[in-house]
Amino acid sequence: MSIPSPTPIRWPAEALWEALAPSLPGFTVEVLPEIDSSNTELMRRFRGSPGVEPRPEPLLLVAEQQTAGRGRLGRQWQSRRGDSLTFSLGLPLAPTDWSGLSLVAGVSVADSLEPLTPSQGGKPRIGLKWPNDLWLSTPQGERKLAGILVETASWEGIRYVVIGIGINIRAVALDPAAPTAPAAALPAIPPGGLQELLPELDAPAVLLRIIPPLVQAVQAFERFGFAPFQARFAARDVLAGRAVQLSDGTTGTAHGAGENGALLVHTAAGMKEITSSEVSVRPVAAHNPQGARPC
Repeated sequence: MSIPSPTPIRWPAEALWEALAPSLPGFTVEVLPEIDSSNTELMRRFRGSPGVEPRPEPLLLVAEQQTAGRGRLGRQWQSRRGDSLTFSLGLPLAPTDWSGLSLVAGVSVADSLEPLTPSQGGKPRIGLKWPNDLWLSTPQGERKLAGILVETASWEGIRYVVIGIGINIRAVALDPAAPTAPAAALPAIPPGGLQELLPELDAPAVLLRIIPPLVQAVQAFERFGFAPFQARFAARDVLAGRAVQLSDGTTGTAHGAGENGALLVHTAAGMKEITSSEVSVRPVAAHNPQGARPC
């Protein structure tokens, strides 16, 4: 008995190319049914191989299924075709300071999905957890909506950045006993799904909504750095004012992100600037009234 082929997903590749080609010469869009990791693939292409020239052109690579998706600090990112949107955007970039790029990507995606308006009361439903996660506020507590992984490489004077983003369109219960989902790789808070907030959006619609503003945000970051995005990050900062614990055991209170994108944490030894390359940060459960577990 043959296994029926999955229903094709209609991706807006042409619409995205038309929107971005004028500002990104050489830009292409590619969709693959399955790959190990879209970030890994773009890094492979940029670096080249024996007999194959490196490819530094701007490219959006969408993976309908990833078998070895990666998150920050080597964590595994799990996805499922149709229930997740996973892609990587690669392009040459030459900012003066790279600090805060993952925060800028998070701000752009969150604002595209849930624009902030002056009349909006209270906290937005989509929050940003420094340095690379989007959280969704639900009646059951905070849920992980998306993750961002930024990687860079250099070749003959060209600096290339790959921004990988995974978004849960629908929340999928993760099985810690599954061979592809070791318990150590599970997110510390449950996954949430974007359709809890925007039930009308599927993965192709989300991609079309977030990519053009994301490219504009990255180009603005190249010119001006993180500082112009600082207030927009602060409006969604889920750690601000909360007790946090760093992976080195230090505890303190989060005080937002500085102009360079570093997390400010007031500790017993004074205010510390934490960079994403140094440590991970988690809210202390006792100071979390919404019931989120450590992240």
